[in-house]
Amino acid sequence: MLDPVSAISSVSSLQPLQPLAQAGKPGEFQSILAGTIQTLEATNNQAADAVQKFLTGENEELHTTVLAAQKAEIAFDLGLQVRNKVVSAYQEIMRMQM
Repeated sequence: MLDPVSAISSVSSLQPLQPLAQAGKPGEFQSILAGTIQTLEATNNQAADAVQKFLTGENEELHTTVLAAQKAEIAFDLGLQVRNKVVSAYQEIMRMQM
């Protein structure tokens, strides 16, 4: 007989995303964008550190190194797609006639 399916613990701890399209304080979009870029850089730095520790033999396991590199790659791809959407929206706004 099959074991019952249990919840994935890491998924239940995720926080729901806050809507970004709310009217807010001036400069709020800039702070959100800067925070997101810093998070992407931190993820990339963690992946680079994991690879460096693996190559120097500092008890870094292969699977954690690969997971860190994949996480950084996926985060970068997501950031790139968001950037493309923002640029596309800006271009669409600039094409509007007043």
